Amino acid sequence: MTSCWLLLTSSSFVSSLSLTFMLSLFRLLSTCYHFFSLFLCPLFVPYSISPIIFSQGLHLDFSLPTCFLFTTHNFSSLHLFSSLFFAFSLRLSTSYFFSPLFSLSHGVSSSHLLLFFSLLLLSVSESLSSSLSLSSRLVSFDNYDSLSLKERNSILSYEYASHDDRPPSAQSFGTGSMPGVQSVAIVGKINLAHQPPTAKHPQVTSVLSKPQKALVSTIETGHVIIEECAESLETKAELPELGTDPASIKWKQVTLDSNKQTVTSQIAAMNAATAEVVTLTSSVHEEVDHTAVGAAIHTITSNLPEMTKGVRMIAALLETDNESNNLLGAAKVLCHAFSDLLTAAEPEKKEPRQGLLTAASRVGEASTAVLHTVDGNLDHETQDILLGLAKAVANTTAALILKAKAVASRCEDQELQNVVINSATACALATSQLVACAKVVAPTIDSPACQSQLIEAAKEVGRAVEGMVQVCQRATQDEALLRDLSQAAGEVTRALNDLLNHIKTAGEQKGRLSVHDEAVETILVSSEKLFASQGNASEMVRQAKILAQATSHLIQSIKFEAESQTDTDLQNRLLAAAKQLADATAKMVESAKQCASNPNDEKRQLELRQAAENVRIATNAAASNALKKKIIKRLENAAKHAAATGTQCMAAAQGAGPHNTSPGTQDELISDCKAVADVIPRLVEGVKGTINNSDSPRAQLALINSCNQFLQPGTKMVASVKAALPTVSDQASALQLNNSSKQFGQALVDLRSAIGKAQEACGSLEIDSALDAIQGLKDDLSDLKEAADKGTLRPLPGETQESAAQHLTNSSKTVGSTMAQLLTSSAQGNQHFIGLASRDTALALKEFSSAVRGVVATSTDHDLRDRLIHAAREVMIKSSELIEEARIVVQGPQDVASQQKLAQVAKGVSQALNKTFNLLPGQKDVDDAILTITDSTNDLDAGRFPPTTKPYGELQSELSNAAAELNTVTTEVVSSARISTQHLATSSKKFSTAFGSLMGVGMEMAGTTKDQEVQGQMVVSLKSVSMSSSKLLVSAKAVAADPNAPNAKNQLASAARAVTDSINNLINVCTSAAPGQKECDNAVRAIQSMRPLLDHPSEPVTDASYFECLDTVMDRSKSLGDAMTGIANHAKKLEHDRFGSAVKEVSGAICGLVESAAQAAYLVGVSDPTSVAGRPGLVDQSQFARAYEAIITACETLSNPNSNQQEVLSAATIIAKHTSALCNSCRVASAKTNNPVAKRHFVQSAKDVANATAHLVKEIKTLDQDYSDENRARCSAATKPLLEAVENLCTFANSPDFASVPAKISSKARESQEPITSAGRAIISGSCSMIESAKSLAVNPKDPPTWQSLASHSKNVSDSIKKLVSSIRDKAPGQKECDEAIDKLNMNIRDLDQASLRVLDQNLQQQTENSLQGFNEQVENAGQALLNNIDKVRSAAKSEAEKLGHSITQMSSYFDPMVTAAIGSASNMLNNKQQMCLLDQTKAVAEYALQLVYVSKEAGGNPKAIHDHPDVDDAADTMKETLQELLSTVETIATEAGVVSGLVESITTAMHRLEDNAVAVSDDSESFVDYQTRMVTAAKEIARLAQDMVGKAASDASQLGNLGASVSHQYSSLSSDSAGAIRQTSNAEIATRLRSSVHELGQACIDLVKSGGSCQAAPRDTFCQRDLAESARHVGEKASHVMAALQAGSQGTQACINAASTVSGIIGDLDTTIMFATAGTLNAEKEGENFSDHREYILKTAKALVEDTKTLVAGAASSQEQLAVAAQNAVTTIVQLSDVVKSGASSLGANNPEAQVMLINAVKDVAMALGDLIHATKAASGKSLNDPAMTTLKESAKGWSDYYESDREWLMSDQEEELIRLLSVEHIPDNHHLTSDILIEST
Repeated sequence: MTSCWLLLTSSSFVSSLSLTFMLSLFRLLSTCYHFFSLFLCPLFVPYSISPIIFSQGLHLDFSLPTCFLFTTHNFSSLHLFSSLFFAFSLRLSTSYFFSPLFSLSHGVSSSHLLLFFSLLLLSVSESLSSSLSLSSRLVSFDNYDSLSLKERNSILSYEYASHDDRPPSAQSFGTGSMPGVQSVAIVGKINLAHQPPTAKHPQVTSVLSKPQKALVSTIETGHVIIEECAESLETKAELPELGTDPASIKWKQVTLDSNKQTVTSQIAAMNAATAEVVTLTSSVHEEVDHTAVGAAIHTITSNLPEMTKGVRMIAALLETDNESNNLLGAAKVLCHAFSDLLTAAEPEKKEPRQGLLTAASRVGEASTAVLHTVDGNLDHETQDILLGLAKAVANTTAALILKAKAVASRCEDQELQNVVINSATACALATSQLVACAKVVAPTIDSPACQSQLIEAAKEVGRAVEGMVQVCQRATQDEALLRDLSQAAGEVTRALNDLLNHIKTAGEQKGRLSVHDEAVETILVSSEKLFASQGNASEMVRQAKILAQATSHLIQSIKFEAESQTDTDLQNRLLAAAKQLADATAKMVESAKQCASNPNDEKRQLELRQAAENVRIATNAAASNALKKKIIKRLENAAKHAAATGTQCMAAAQGAGPHNTSPGTQDELISDCKAVADVIPRLVEGVKGTINNSDSPRAQLALINSCNQFLQPGTKMVASVKAALPTVSDQASALQLNNSSKQFGQALVDLRSAIGKAQEACGSLEIDSALDAIQGLKDDLSDLKEAADKGTLRPLPGETQESAAQHLTNSSKTVGSTMAQLLTSSAQGNQHFIGLASRDTALALKEFSSAVRGVVATSTDHDLRDRLIHAAREVMIKSSELIEEARIVVQGPQDVASQQKLAQVAKGVSQALNKTFNLLPGQKDVDDAILTITDSTNDLDAGRFPPTTKPYGELQSELSNAAAELNTVTTEVVSSARISTQHLATSSKKFSTAFGSLMGVGMEMAGTTKDQEVQGQMVVSLKSVSMSSSKLLVSAKAVAADPNAPNAKNQLASAARAVTDSINNLINVCTSAAPGQKECDNAVRAIQSMRPLLDHPSEPVTDASYFECLDTVMDRSKSLGDAMTGIANHAKKLEHDRFGSAVKEVSGAICGLVESAAQAAYLVGVSDPTSVAGRPGLVDQSQFARAYEAIITACETLSNPNSNQQEVLSAATIIAKHTSALCNSCRVASAKTNNPVAKRHFVQSAKDVANATAHLVKEIKTLDQDYSDENRARCSAATKPLLEAVENLCTFANSPDFASVPAKISSKARESQEPITSAGRAIISGSCSMIESAKSLAVNPKDPPTWQSLASHSKNVSDSIKKLVSSIRDKAPGQKECDEAIDKLNMNIRDLDQASLRVLDQNLQQQTENSLQGFNEQVENAGQALLNNIDKVRSAAKSEAEKLGHSITQMSSYFDPMVTAAIGSASNMLNNKQQMCLLDQTKAVAEYALQLVYVSKEAGGNPKAIHDHPDVDDAADTMKETLQELLSTVETIATEAGVVSGLVESITTAMHRLEDNAVAVSDDSESFVDYQTRMVTAAKEIARLAQDMVGKAASDASQLGNLGASVSHQYSSLSSDSAGAIRQTSNAEIATRLRSSVHELGQACIDLVKSGGSCQAAPRDTFCQRDLAESARHVGEKASHVMAALQAGSQGTQACINAASTVSGIIGDLDTTIMFATAGTLNAEKEGENFSDHREYILKTAKALVEDTKTLVAGAASSQEQLAVAAQNAVTTIVQLSDVVKSGASSLGANNPEAQVMLINAVKDVAMALGDLIHATKAASGKSLNDPAMTTLKESAKGWSDYYESDREWLMSDQEEELIRLLSVEHIPDNHHLTSDILIEST
């Protein structure tokens, strides 16, 4: 044996010594003692030193003991190893040097060296508690361990060739020889080879792969971001002076809490990302995933800016400057730590791994400092325990490795010995990895992301330990060694389990919730499982047993606690609680026994459930509401996790912005992110409320409400991420965004589940809580007034007068909407919904109160402040009264008096709201103007005409001037309303003055008129001006208060036109002028009033589509041409009346032209690709507003006594059209909303509108037959209910929660509008000039210059119209985008063709910027986004031209990433067939997309192009099919490789879809039973697949991916059907159970699929197999819960199944009885018994069965509960009938066997017919009359009469016939027991 000694020293030590002296010293040792030889390994020696070493000409003699001198950069403290000098030896059998990587043939190997370092590492593990970074540094010799095994073997290995015929690269290397002269290459940071130097210098190169380059770019960008963040931390955030009122204090606290939560979650995410960087760069991994590393670094750099903002805000809100400075300083240190981490992670740097681990440790320390500064109550105990447990794992692993060393030293097989050493080394490295991760994530271990990183690291250690133990067991048979090894491995396992258990509980609140925590937890879990298992009696009984055991432990615990109490009263209370719990448990045990003995008895199951609920109630009472606290605690954790993941998703979305190639999707994503950011503070506030006061029902309800408010914007944001993800070009950003969105989506699923359980536990307290909340708001208003009086009130940061006014306007609308919900719910008598409506009302009032505070704080008018606060208090008081009255009404909805009082109180709330709204700054002047108008109207009504001495002609002149002035000021009002309330105040004053002038002159003229009829017309005209003026100012107020309100600007413009029309009408009545003059003036004013429509059209003017606008322009231009011709002809012929009519026609045509031009211009603007497309809300509020205005106008026409038949019919048509549209919109909104109260309200509102419309139409028909005054009055009265219904609907629909997001028209889009708007303005100018010329012609038709002027202006108008038509045609939306998409798709197809050719030539170059998994996921993401976009393109192409461009652009934007990813995926495949299949399918998708674009361009969005619509549908459907095939192929490829991310996403999507009621109902004809049947099949299949996966894990792990895909598909089907089942069931409890059980099954399926993927990736990993088995068990359990819920939901169906089973048993029993009768052994039970004793009872039972069968058949169309009762009654009766018939047969005596057999056969036939009927009824349950199952039922029960016309009556059935036959004397032989009177009449 030759001894080899290892001597370790440092580079600084080597470089500081004289190399000559050192070499001479070792030469002397070698010469004198002849037992020592030296080899200096140059691998880790600085390159500048290595030539000197080799130049000394050393000769190595490996026959002697050899010392290896290793030098490294890593050991900063050499004295740590001085005691280890010559302290470790390895006995070698031979000593032939084979490889430069420290390996000798059959001797010292790299494994020996690594094991040596590992043992050094673990020998100092005692120092872990003081410095965990030491253990990280010890194993980090340069970057060797960061290399994969492949890199170590392939890059560093080479052969030494001897001087023979072999090439130099194959030279041999033996004892005493050196290799020949060669060049040395250094690539990256690793020395590829090291040879003795020659005259040639080494060739140094640096080659980075694409992922490495991307990582470098990410790191460089990250350095810039970190530097900017560090600079910003020099100062804290600037805040204005805050007030001292409660609202300001609360704002400060909420802002502080929300920022603390945000900063904490961001630090947690960055810590998890740091740990991920450490893990991903570990030597445990075969290859470093640089894309994943980049995503982790991107997580850090995207969170850091937001964290910096949060830190600066917290610093600004802290009490002292010292605290602020400490926080900013700690944050700067953290920034520097991240900078060091990024530097250490750079792939091209020659930094040792030790630098990375040290930087990671500094991140952990710095983040701890920041968190400690942010929250002084930070839990250090959990962190210390975690580090201690990590130290324990390291210590036990060190002991285990020593045992492995002993095994290796005894192993004679050198190869096996190397395997043992390698496995020990891997174990040591995994342990160091665990320790490093623990140090990093310890400060934020309550974060699931951090827990996940540490759990994975712990599992890695476990796998390494198991692998090492298995290898050692093969390496030796020494029982003592194996026993020691097994014992050491057990210690490691225990230490790991302790660590894992601590990690799993780290997120829980410090300390237990109660001293009985464990028992309470068991009670909670088992009772929930018992409830979920209703329908499965055996499982319910099993859970009841567990529940009883847990309550027994709790009772003993309570008794023990009572015995230790000295307070007698407390002791008695505890004992009483224990007794109550014991009694409840005893009752539950008894119910469980009954349930076990009758497993099919649903009543017993309900009793057991009720008993279990009583046990929970008793447990709550005994353990201080511990169950409820636990449920609320779960909701708190779910809420915090949802907020944290939402924050991460928002950070990822912000970071992906610069890399998103689709601005539209990015804008939509950022908009949704803002919505989520707005609700996070409320979520944090709710969580803090329950933490501070966990027993408060108000706090609990507030938390539930805030969580509910979080769900909708969160779900929308997840959908936006999916749409934006494919267009993010940067791989790291896309990966981060993808991962964060998946985590956020899962968090939302968990939150929704937790909300449901919390709502169930907390009960219905909404009304009381709402009243308490409103009382609190009243107190807040009192505090607000006090602060305002003291002068301490200050605006909150960001509040301005305009924003506060806007907030008040919106909140007022929301209050009005929730009030409408409250009224509807109370009228329906629904207690649950009125509670929800009360909750929503309280929340809306909270926002209203906040808005009032903002207005008061930003106002300087003290009087206004006081009046506004008083008005707001009035709103609160009235709202409280409203909720109280609603609570009374819901108890008796039919009480008319209560209903009237409720309506009166609601009116009071509305008036109070209006009063508050009218007190907004700037509104007062408008109100004064309206008041002036009202006063003038009152004078007019009173007939107070002022006297005048002016001549009538002068009055006419003054009237004309006043009219012109009022018309001008009207335009000013319209313009100023769009600017600000201050401008509106000024213009409204002017308007009031101008109106007063006009009204004064008009009344003077009316007073001088002697003709009563003319005076009456003047008064009517003046009233019309007054009314239209009031409407104008009201509309102006609305626009000034909320400029973005739907259709507000259009309503304002419409009101202005109405003022112009009323002025024209007044002029017509009051003035007399030359022929045609008034008509021309009126026309000019009317046309000029249309001009504002063309000033930057930014909202729809009408409901017309683009092509309808074009058709209207064409039609109007024809009418205009005819009217212009008429003007000339009538003027020439002096036909003044016809001339006036022609002028009116011109005016109407021009107005129609301009309106259509404005609508077309708007559509062109919104369709421009640079504009941001609008997002539809729940309802189109603009459409509702336009419909309301049209209905009002039509009803005015109907109420006008002067309206003719044509006008009445036209008004009726308008009403029918708009009310129908409103009802359809309500139906759609009801299907889309998730708010149950809103859903019911939309339905009820639609009914009210429809009923009122039907009544009005009936009256219109009556009026059309006779236009009498009475009929007109009745028709007018019928309009009032309709107007009221429509107004209520619009008030409710006007809630900001339902609003659409309006489109934003870009400046470039404005340029696109210009040709249309300029043509429209030219038409207005030309037509006005033309009419002015015509006006002159009407007076002087012989003037040639005037004729020429008319011709010239007419030509200008004609040219402008042609230009308008041409512009509309040329600007058709979407055409340009279609052309661009065609070019892009053709290019994509060419790229795919070229890639296919390269595949055929086997020349497709591998793309390394991503992995196969990454490319496939990109294809899948883009494909799913395309799938979601196809129907948008289809809809736009058929009827929505304005959306065509956006939808085509969005669709085409997904093709570039999909095609690129498909080519990249193919380049990473080895199978040519798979490559071609993927490329061909991708090409097919592109080709069909191209076809869809072509036909969409042809259809153009024109609803009249019906001939193109089938082509659009075919292309869209074909593209869907091919796209689904592609996605299926990608899924197959992924699952075969064990990649399950797509399957997980599919399951998560299906879980979200369950809540998405916007999904169209698949088939309304399907019943609950249909859904149930499919769901049961799917649930059973999922459970079977789960068990198959467990079996395949051990036998054929490659099948796990396919099985996981099957699970995903089955769950998707189950989820889809469950949505239908929930819709069909009438039982709310069953719907809730179904929803929650399917959600829980989905979560279990996700865990199963993930475990399957992990197991497929590591088939021999017992940890993975264990996880898979546990997941499969959970899946089976959750699947049984789904089936139990289905069974409970189909009581009738289940009862039919049970009844059929019972009937089958009866038939078998009757067969046995027939055997006895045939054998002549069926004797009477009593002597002397005869048939007449049983006849009456048989008759009575038979008749009862007839009735039961009728009820049973009718039950097929009834509810499940009714069907269950009918089935149970029928089976009970048939049992009785069977028994009495058997008794009757036996009474015939054994001497009459034929009669006995005949009688029993008759009842058997009845039973068989009943069995068939039961089966038919079960199959027909819930089906429509046309369903085949109903036909079968009709055949089973013939005599079926028409279901509706016969009031569900059934005629004679088969069973009845059998009964008659049974009891008819003709079927029974005559004997002395029978009498001829046994006859039954048919019933």
